[in-house]
This record gives sequence, structure tokens and C-alpha cells, in this order.
Amino acid sequence: MAAPDYSKQGYKDIIVTLEGSILTILINRAKQRNTFAGTLFNDLVQVFELSDKDDRVRVIIMTAEPTAPAYCSGADISGGWSSLWKPDEEKEGEHGHRDSGGQLSLAIYNNRKITIAAVNGHAAGIGMTAMQLPFDIRFAWEGAKFSFPFVRRGIAPEAASSYLLPRLIGVSRANSLLLTGVTVSPTSPLIRDLYHEILPSREAVYPAAKALAEDLAANTSQLAVAYAKGLIQHPGDSIEENHIHDSRAIKLLAGSPDGAEGALAFRERRLPKFHATLSKDTSPWFPWWRRLDIRSRLTKL
Repeated sequence: MAAPDYSKQGYKDIIVTLEGSILTILINRAKQRNTFAGTLFNDLVQVFELSDKDDRVRVIIMTAEPTAPAYCSGADISGGWSSLWKPDEEKEGEHGHRDSGGQLSLAIYNNRKITIAAVNGHAAGIGMTAMQLPFDIRFAWEGAKFSFPFVRRGIAPEAASSYLLPRLIGVSRANSLLLTGVTVSPTSPLIRDLYHEILPSREAVYPAAKALAEDLAANTSQLAVAYAKGLIQHPGDSIEENHIHDSRAIKLLAGSPDGAEGALAFRERRLPKFHATLSKDTSPWFPWWRRLDIRSRLTKL
């Protein structure tokens, strides 16, 4: 695959820049309070799918302009709920619908690079779900107001949030957030553990995320990150099964160029220089899990 030129993809609602091996996605709907509408869904799904296959990219950061009214204020429901899906998604009846937020969550969750959400403004609804939960690491502004307002809008939580949130912060706290729709700050005991770091100002959020991204881009193996994410996301049904998976992963990575370099750098007391890429050095064993085709309810594993 030829390296994509992100500046020529025709994105309308995001600005994408590649600096070294760090890809930054800037949500660009400030006049609309960065609502989840327009071309934002298609733009984000495409950039996360492209960057997954782009060996130049090691870390992805998504953020908004600090001067914007919100990081993402949720979906635009001024036209009602039917505006959130297309008629052709209903060909199979009620089972044919695929939540666009969930599709975005999967695109982010399945990206094999390190993903960081730099949440530098208020967030609600999908701004809390697909725009945060599927990321590997999250930073937040302490002055932000967050909410999962679904039950107060007469709908269920979307974007696979009922799967992700309990696994990230525990069932009890997820219940408190999803079943009440209460508005909280990032420092609330209900949600503070979701964040890697909570910053005192909006302007400090992206630089903090960028500093971590630079460290990770320089000092982690692209191959090892992908395998580690696979083990976290697909651990197997028992500790014994997980033991089999991580044993295989360790053996394969130990025999890779990056595994050799990591050991050599440790012995020589220097920083490693990793060069393995997902396109050239991934084992046929990866991924080891079965993938469900979500395009149709009739499609089986």
C-alpha cells in the first residue's frame, strides 16, 4: 500500500497532520460545537482505517481546538433520531441497523497503533463514547463537563459503550454514569480513573498528550504494541487460554528484529531503535482471534 497523503483525502470536518510518526486529528466543527454530524463519521472512519495500514504512523492523537465550545457535544439530533442512520441500513428490518457510533468505535478499537484522545473541552453522548472509550489512552481538561445522557433522551447507550465503559472503570461506576445520565467533571470519583492525566487548562491537554506520544513513538515497537493490544482486547475465555496466547506472542516477538534490538539495547544501556513494521513483520498467526463480520446479522463467524 502506498503511503497516503492525509492532506489530500478531502476531509471536511477534520484536519489531519502527520509529524514524524505522530498523526494528529483535529476535530474541525467548532461553529457547530463539534457535533457528530456532517462528514465527521466518514472522515474519522477513513483516517483510522488508513493509519492502521500506514507503517509511518506509530501514535494517533485526536483532539479539538482549545478555543472550540466543546471537544464533541454529541450527535446532532435536531432532525430526530432517524437522521443518525441511512434507509438502506434497514433492509433487514430492525436487525439491519448498524449504529454509526459503534462503527467508529470499532475502527478506533481495531487500529493497531497507540491511540490517544486529548479531550480539551466539554463532551456528551457520542463525545463520551466513540470519541473517547475505544482509545488506548485519554487526557482530559479538569474544567470539562461530561455526560452520558442517553436514558434522559429516551434511548440506549450507543457506540459499544455498554461493553467498553464497564471494562474500563468497573460495572458499578458504569451503572452510575449510564443509568443516571448525570453530568460530571473528569475529577469525579465516578470517572477520573478513565484518564491517564487530568490537566488544569484546555491549552495544556494536547501538549501533554503530544509529549507522551513522542516518547512512545520513539521508544516502543510497532509490532509489540499491536500484539500487546491484541492480548488486552482478546484475552481468551480463561487464564489458561490467555497463557497460550501470550506464550506464542512472546516467542514470535523474541525472534523478531525488534525483540533482538530490545535485548541488545538493554545490555548496552541505550535506547532501542525499532524498525519492524506491521506490513512486513507480522506473523500469519496474528490476529489469533476469530472476527465477526458485522455487515449482516446473517453472517456467522
